[in-house]
Amino acid sequence: MATTKPRILPLTKRGLNFEMLMWLFTRLTALAMYGLILIAIIGALIMGARTQMNLADVLRWGFMPNSSHVQSTEVPDLAPWSTPFWKITASVLLLIAVAHGVHGLVVIADDYIVSSRGRNIARIISIIMVIAFSAMGLYILWTS
Repeated sequence: MATTKPRILPLTKRGLNFEMLMWLFTRLTALAMYGLILIAIIGALIMGARTQMNLADVLRWGFMPNSSHVQSTEVPDLAPWSTPFWKITASVLLLIAVAHGVHGLVVIADDYIVSSRGRNIARIISIIMVIAFSAMGLYILWTS
């Protein structure tokens, strides 16, 4: 019975290539999303959410810090919740989440699409999705 030898690259031939950078991108964007969500939750608790909001509203604010998420709560003043800091935080979270999610879809599509033409079409569609979802999300965040 023949055994196959595992393919191992020597250390001199390993290095930063596109696949390694995209693997790193996925991990770093996930950490960035966790960090921004934690900042938003801690910020909400500092601004008085402990007594004015329930846990579901605090988490909704944490996952997308938009001032429209606190309008239906017992918060008396919405001014601290709609500052440019929170709009920028929400915008960065949105852009990172869209890029992370669409990259994940491209990775899954690459596993299942066999032809190179199909992969290119999937990548073009993913670029269109990133632009469209980012533009729609930013418009909603900055105009609400």
